[in-house]
Amino acid sequence: MAAGDGGDEVRVLQNLRGKIYDAKHLVPNKMRDFFCTINLDQEEVFRTQVVEKSLSPYFGEEFYFEIPRTFQWLSFYIYDKSVLQKDLRIGKVSIKKEDLCNYTGKENWFMLQPVDSNSEVQGKVHLELKLNELITDNGSVCQQLVVHIKECHGLPLINGQNCDPYATVSLVGPSRNDQKKTKVKKKTSNPQFNETFYFEVTRSSSYTKKSQFQVEEEDIEKLEVRVDLWNNGNLVQDVFLGEIKVPVKVLRNDSFQAWYLLQPKENGNKSSKTDDLGSLRLNICYTEDCVLPSEYYTSLRNLLLKSSDVQPISASAAYILSEVCRDKYDAVLPLVRLLLHHHKLVPFVAAVAELDLKDTQEANTIFRGNSLATRCVDEMMKIVGKHYLKVTLKPVIDEICESPKPCEIDPIKLKEGDNVESNMDNLRYYVDKVFREIVQSSISCPTLMCDVFYSLRHLAAKRFPNDPHVQYSAVSSFVFLRFFAVAVVSPHTFHLRPHHPDAQTSRTLTLISKAIQTLGSWGSLTKSKLSSFKETFMCEFFKTFQEEKFTESVKKFLDDVSSTESKEPSGLSEPVHLKEGEMYKRAQGRTRIGKKNFKKRWFCLTSREFTYHKQQDKEPIFTIPIKNILAVEKLDESSFNKKNMFQVLHGEKPLYIQANNCVEASEWIEALCRVTRCNQKRLSFYHPSAFLNGNWLCCKATIENSVGCARCTADVPADTQIEIDGDRETERIYSLFTINRSKLQKLEEACGSIAVYQGPRKEPDDYSNFTIEDSVATFHTLKQIIDIVEKLNESHEKYQKKRSSSAKYGSEFDVFEGTFICQLLKLGENTVRPRNVFCQGKGKD
Repeated sequence: MAAGDGGDEVRVLQNLRGKIYDAKHLVPNKMRDFFCTINLDQEEVFRTQVVEKSLSPYFGEEFYFEIPRTFQWLSFYIYDKSVLQKDLRIGKVSIKKEDLCNYTGKENWFMLQPVDSNSEVQGKVHLELKLNELITDNGSVCQQLVVHIKECHGLPLINGQNCDPYATVSLVGPSRNDQKKTKVKKKTSNPQFNETFYFEVTRSSSYTKKSQFQVEEEDIEKLEVRVDLWNNGNLVQDVFLGEIKVPVKVLRNDSFQAWYLLQPKENGNKSSKTDDLGSLRLNICYTEDCVLPSEYYTSLRNLLLKSSDVQPISASAAYILSEVCRDKYDAVLPLVRLLLHHHKLVPFVAAVAELDLKDTQEANTIFRGNSLATRCVDEMMKIVGKHYLKVTLKPVIDEICESPKPCEIDPIKLKEGDNVESNMDNLRYYVDKVFREIVQSSISCPTLMCDVFYSLRHLAAKRFPNDPHVQYSAVSSFVFLRFFAVAVVSPHTFHLRPHHPDAQTSRTLTLISKAIQTLGSWGSLTKSKLSSFKETFMCEFFKTFQEEKFTESVKKFLDDVSSTESKEPSGLSEPVHLKEGEMYKRAQGRTRIGKKNFKKRWFCLTSREFTYHKQQDKEPIFTIPIKNILAVEKLDESSFNKKNMFQVLHGEKPLYIQANNCVEASEWIEALCRVTRCNQKRLSFYHPSAFLNGNWLCCKATIENSVGCARCTADVPADTQIEIDGDRETERIYSLFTINRSKLQKLEEACGSIAVYQGPRKEPDDYSNFTIEDSVATFHTLKQIIDIVEKLNESHEKYQKKRSSSAKYGSEFDVFEGTFICQLLKLGENTVRPRNVFCQGKGKD
């Protein structure tokens, strides 16, 4: 199996991507500072920059991350930023997980809903319910309801801390409300209750005349079991955490055991006005892929990998994928990663770029659209150019953000007392420095990028043989306009900065980005080009630049990065910077108050060492060489009653770390595992809990250096810069083909029509948007795709049946949500899932 492919087990993987555009008509109806967050249930996993003094803030931020846990709601919260008080939540957009497929790939305006405690829930509760028959002392028969509340999982944090939960269990009917209460569990989001409650269900006097085992429906039809979860507030009001309701009539005489997703109160938000809060524009794409063992994807993978050899390229499986997808980006992301993983990207990009150039009539518009070729190159640069951006731009971006100088040169935006000449000098200083770093960075450019640029350059020269400059503009349109300029204006997106820059710094970066685009565009400093600037102030700014000097520097840089000549390796002496950020770590020493001894630190991971610091850019307090790391694993929440914890095992005592959310924890674990995979002394077993008070909490062993009681998780790919799961990407492509099966069939019909009639028919509407250069070759590939997809459909259905055969009511739908359930809907295999039942089991997801 190739590195990066999955193993022999079926895996369910989730990810979320999209864009937060803007909001409008927000309340209060005055200029305020706003930001937006993304939450999985009640856990914040993403935050935009603050947009100052606006009623209709434009955020314009893209997001992409893996989701490492189950969740019930995806929510977007709009906040009013406050300096002295707690930030105020203006409103929210909340979407149920099972409804996310309705919005995939679409740009939508969502009305903001009010935020109230009765609607803010997350987590699940494990119940066992049973109806018993009892004979009373007077000989009559009655029913006894037994409610065993076992445990809860994933309850929210309250004010950043684990809650103190308890549950109330009620039997509710038109004329009764019997309530009982569990004990309070301290400081945990996963309380173990294991308490049983008994309720008498009174029967009518005529019941004895009926069958002993028959439950009379009219007596219990309106009865329901209600379980409410609360956080014990001690001296303040208790906080509602969620509820579930189960009709007694569904129990009959069976024992019923299931996990239930907690629900909001039915009256939550009903009395609140929703018209006046404003609206939020979003593009959301949630995918949940059921990844089968690797051998299931052999046929589809091979068909995709030979795409670059197919003549014409438009008849290849990879190209057809981009044709049938509504948004090309849906196809580009998994396609580029798969081809990159198997070293097939360069010839494919060359082939689709050549097709793109056939439709390009003027040299000055080369590679300016959003074609398959340009999107593939964009995605390739994002994947393989991460380290290149960091070594090139991070030092100067840090300087701009940490020691900002005023750079505003737009007369309209100048503040009172600003000196435009001084600001122009500051801007020129920054632009010169960024430009110099870029044009001197060719030796650090990844070989794969150079290979792609080499292909594009020669294809452009071949297409426009009479234009000596087009070979350079073909490369500069990517490396300057779509790579460096974008990274400068959004450093946080490319992990050059941990946080969003403030408004003034963002404006400075925008001006620098505009300058870099202009300087990198071949021939843009000529007078004729400058006169076309929309902003007069930018035209005046560029008059200070010497055209010949900058043009020669750009030309030499473009020659270097589009050359196939071998370069001296620059990364061997310099460590590769992989990840950094702020987290909490537990003190290394063991003290009696150790449980509370957590401190905020700045962590940094490179290809050589893992360090933490008191503050960013300070000397490290503690350093672990990568070669000394023995394992990186999750830590049970019960160890310190804290969520999102993991442990780094090395020669000394374990380093316990708490991340800020589940997504961040997953990313750190993955990055650390990836860089340490080849360590020779990696452990096979570890302790999933901490060693406290003289024993391991997991296995109760009393020797601190005893062998672990749990097997370490499976190895992950060793490539420290490019982590790609080939099977996952192939599954994603299969999902896209399945969802767009009707378009595949239309394209197949179009090929048949063209072949029969020796050309397009008079009514080409059904296929006029498709590129069909060779109908016979395209038809042949389509038939292969449809056959392969049908076989994979059968494999997924077999797995679903196997999963369902061992499941009881309430468990068979927990895996096939999201993308796969969307596929089943399109195939006409819709199923119905109980509203709040999650899964069957004993305390496991």
